[in-house]
Order: sequence, then structure tokens, then C-alpha cells
Amino acid sequence: MSEPYPRRAAVTGIGVVAPNGTTVEAFWKATQEGMSVLDRVSREGCEHLPLRVAGEVRGFEPAGAVEERFLVQTDRFTHFAMAAADLALENARLGQADTDDAPFSVGVVTAAGSGGGEFGQRELQRLWGKGSRFVGPYQSIAWFYAASTGQVSIRRGFKGPCSVVAADEAGGLDALAHAARAVRRGTEVMVAGSTEAPLAPYSMVCQLGYEELSTVEDPAHAYRPFTDRASGFVPAEGGAMLVVEEVASAWERGVPVRATLAGHAATFTGASCWEASREGLAEAIRGALDEAGCAPEEIDVVFADALGVPAADRAEALAIADALGAHGRRVPVTAPKTGTGRGYCAAPVLDTAAAVLAMEHGLVPPTPNVFDICHDLDLVTGRARAAELRTALVLSRGLMGSNSALVLRHGAADAS
Repeated sequence: MSEPYPRRAAVTGIGVVAPNGTTVEAFWKATQEGMSVLDRVSREGCEHLPLRVAGEVRGFEPAGAVEERFLVQTDRFTHFAMAAADLALENARLGQADTDDAPFSVGVVTAAGSGGGEFGQRELQRLWGKGSRFVGPYQSIAWFYAASTGQVSIRRGFKGPCSVVAADEAGGLDALAHAARAVRRGTEVMVAGSTEAPLAPYSMVCQLGYEELSTVEDPAHAYRPFTDRASGFVPAEGGAMLVVEEVASAWERGVPVRATLAGHAATFTGASCWEASREGLAEAIRGALDEAGCAPEEIDVVFADALGVPAADRAEALAIADALGAHGRRVPVTAPKTGTGRGYCAAPVLDTAAAVLAMEHGLVPPTPNVFDICHDLDLVTGRARAAELRTALVLSRGLMGSNSALVLRHGAADAS
């Protein structure tokens, strides 16, 4: 196994804007209780679409979280990102004065799969309904996948390495890995994560081409991975941002190391090639374990990708067994996203946030709406399970073929 990195990347701050909570406290309470907030789509203009159920962020007021001058030039997915970044920085005890002193020491990396569909739809309607003079100048940037990275860095004055990861839904984990590697190379702080807002009519129509999308009308049955009634996934909006910094730097600031990003690997196996994803995901798991210097039996919990497509679920269950051996059939597995929806790139970042919180509280959160498991997995359902959690594995796959795995170590377990 590979040697530990001289510089280690620590998670010191978490910010969440999710369907089940717009603070870390609310998010964790709902997650550990196995609360499902999936419901009928309420967005205007979506009534006639066959996609009936989604995970919507309710009660979020952009004007209360973001200044007007940024609101007018950004889409809902970037509003989520700016709000979540603020929460994460506050959680990490990094105020504006702290970062103003060394702006080049702080960078931003995000991942996005849907971009600014709501903003783009509004401007296109103006184009075709009124004419080109009525299209706002920010149309050229607000829809773009990199908009959240750009606006977070501009708004906060961060001038360190900034980037966007375009790697399918698995890009959420890849963005965290990118941040960890930047820290290991010398950057002091990275703000990293993903937020999505794919529930505008234009965005939803684009998603209807996915065969894996669930069109079941009952929210309690629309998203049930690892069961014989699996019928696809339910989309969601929202996401999370994390503050990632060097372990020694966190100690010097007197900030708790909540977790370390210990290992990551990614593979590609082709669009909707779910049988092939077994091998690709298993290889990603092995690579992440190797980078973390972690033996398979050290994994205490797995946060599953949980697509909700029978072939994909079977491939994931087999990949876990292939990579972890006999331990793969005993280790607790969970998929909290069945209660909130699968927020594309944001989904694995929310899983990562949940994994950090699970290790801190010694609880494996349950998998909402799932009971009749038909795969050889120890899937946690019904209620949370108490357990000593020192190492977590987070998995993600994309509809276009990306596979990604991330190993997290609890802060206390990796503080030597």
C-alpha cells in the first residue's frame, strides 16, 4: 500500500442546503431519523411532464443568503453554492478577515451536471417572446457549469487555484479529491463541493431522456434501490460545500479535524453500461483504499451510489463484494439519498457530509423507503444503527459512465 502523504487534507467545515435541511443540524437530524422528503414536483410549468416526484429544497430564500448584485447574475444552483460555502466557512471558523490576509492561499473547486437551467430558460423565453434586446447580459455566464466556482471565488475574494470538474455525477467526489490534492501540493484551504438545481421545466425535459429516471407517482415508492421494485432514481436539487485544509494548519488554528480525505480513485466504463460498472467501481474502490493505505476490513460503513436500476444495483453490490471480499457482505451499507433524491453531482457530496457526521455521532443512518432488500448487502433500513465508525467509503457513478470512490477517516482516527 502507498505511503501516507506528508500533508493531509482535513474536512474542517460543512455547509448544506438540501431538501431535508438547509443547515447541517437540520440535515443530520432528518438523515439520522431516516426522514423522507420526496414529494410531488411543485414547480410551475412541470405539471404536464411524466416526472412526478423529486427532492425540492423548500424554504430557502436566496435574498436572505446572497447579496442582490450576485443574485441577478446567477442561477438557483449557484445561490445554493454561495449559501452553502458561507455556512461551511463559518463552520470552519474562517471569517472574511482570515482569508483577506492571504487570498491566494484559498481556492475553490465545484462539480456540476445540470448548470443554470432555470436562468437559461428564463432568458430563452425572453429571446423568443420579446426579442434579443430583452436577453440579459448574464445569460452568457449564469448557465455555465463553472459559474458556482467563479461566483464563490469572486464574492469571497479567493484567488487560489479554482476549477470545475465535469465528470458526470461522480464529479462530486472527484471535486473533493481535486481539493484534497491541491491541499497536499501546498494550498492552505480549498472550498469544495457541488450544488444542483435541475428542476426547472427546461432541465426536467432534458432529463426525460434518461432511461434510469423514475416516473413512479407515489413518493414512497418512486426511489427504492436494492429492492425487486426498483424503478429508477428520483432527481433532487441542493447540495453541500466543504472546507478542506491541511491538518497541521487546522490544529494551529485550534479547529477540530472532522475527517480526513484519505484516498480516492476514479474509472470510466461507458454510458449506462451497468454490468461493466461492476468492474469499474470495484477498481475505483481498490484504488481509493490503496491511496488511503487502508485494508478492506477497515471500512466501517459504505455510502452507496444506489441508482435504483436493478442491473446497476446488482453491479454495485457485486463491486463492493469484489473489492472488500467477505467483509463486503458484512459491512453496513446505507443510502440516505433515497429520502432526499439523487442530486446528480451534489448527491455524493451530501453523502460525504453525512459520512463525516455519521462518524462523529457513531450512527449509520438508515435508507428511507427501502425494506425488501434483494441483494447480498447489509443495507441499514428502518432506523439508524449505532456503530463505532472510524473509516467510511463513499461511492458514486454517473449515467454517462464515471465511477468514483472516496475513503474518509474520522478526525480522531487519523490525528496521529
